Formats: sequence, C-alpha cells, structure tokens
Amino acid sequence: MNIALLGYGKMGQTIEQIALQRGHTITLKTTSKTEDYSFENVDVAIDFSIPESAFKNINKSIKSGIPTISGTTGWLNKYNDIVELCKSENGAFLYASNFSLGVNLFFELNTYLSKLMKDFQQYDIALEEIHHTQKLDAPSGTAISLANDIIKETDHKNWTLNTPKSDEIGITAKRIEDVPGTHIIEYTSEIDSIEIKHTAHNRLGFALGAVIAAEWIVDKKGVFSMKDVLNINS
Repeated sequence: MNIALLGYGKMGQTIEQIALQRGHTITLKTTSKTEDYSFENVDVAIDFSIPESAFKNINKSIKSGIPTISGTTGWLNKYNDIVELCKSENGAFLYASNFSLGVNLFFELNTYLSKLMKDFQQYDIALEEIHHTQKLDAPSGTAISLANDIIKETDHKNWTLNTPKSDEIGITAKRIEDVPGTHIIEYTSEIDSIEIKHTAHNRLGFALGAVIAAEWIVDKKGVFSMKDVLNINS
C-alpha cells in the first residue's frame, strides 16, 4: 500500500516506522511548509499535521479521490464540511481523536461507566488529561471525546476548562515534558471515589492504530470511526 503522510512531525515519523514494518511504502511526505503536492501513486492518506493545515490537507486528498485518515485535533469546527464533501465526492474519510486501540476500548469503558453513574447525583465528575509540552491544543481531542460521551449519557450539558457549573464537566489540561498521553476520569462523592485511567507509554500505539485504520479504509466509501475499524458495537 502506498501511503501519503500529511504532516511529518514526531507522529508522522512514528507512523512511517510502523508502516514500513508492515510492508507499506511512503510515497509522499508533507510538512506545514509544503506549498504544493500531488497524490500521484498514493492509495491512502494519513493526516497528522497541525490544526491550521488539516482542513486544507483533508479537503485536497478527498477531492483527489484518496481515502483519508485524520488524527489531527483542533480543526473540528469544520468537521461537518469535510463530512459533506466526502459524501458529495463519494469518498472515504475516518477521523479519530485517538487511534490507540487501548484508548478506543477506554472510550467504551467510559461510556458504560457513565450509564451506570447517571442516577447517582451525589458524585461529581472530573476529567484530567496530561500531554507533552509540544501539544498545541488544550484540552486534548481525546479528553473532549471522553467528555462528550459522558454528556450523552448524563444530565451534564457541557465541558469547561474553567471552574465547572453544576451541569458542566470540568477538564484539567496539563503539559509536562515527554508525556505521550494520560487521561483520568474520576467520580467523587463525600464518602468515596471511582476512577478510570488510561496511560500511553509511547507513540507506537497511536501510530499502529492509524496504520491499521488506513489498511481498513482502502476500497471503502463513507465516513467512519475507529468503532468501525475495531467492529465495536456500543
């Protein structure tokens, strides 16, 4: 499989390493400084760029008829535009706030726990995420996904980085050198606490999941998520 890497930072380089190990070829690499490029001899595109470049990259790859995977966060105000473009072009697109197989299982655990806790109003919900200092957006896309999944199952209306109101979920975002990614969800009452946590030890899990998703989406049409790749039914 010939892969275009749209974004060649640390994640792009790790994806390249995993892709080559799995027998694929990297035929295109772009950075934020790349002004023009074509998708000649490309089977699938993987976007791990920056928020300012992601929409342009994805737009161009879908219009070029290339199945596209994106793990860039911070551009989702334009997500629906990409969904409509993908449908109009009869293309294939998959976005995930986190491609780690473990994190996607953690998403399911979070949803299940949210359903269990819905009727126990004595518990306050808090969410904490910790990432490396080079991560540009806060909170992380993964933290937002976790918070939104809780909102769907409970009476909470929104999430906030500030002091939460009674119907909001407070998110604490920390940036510490060389932390690949940690997410903690805690339910706290006066008498006890319930906590679930996912800790990434390195970037390899994110990269492997992205390559697996790229392998999966070739020859498909539509808008997908990691639930489709992993055949998870909530």
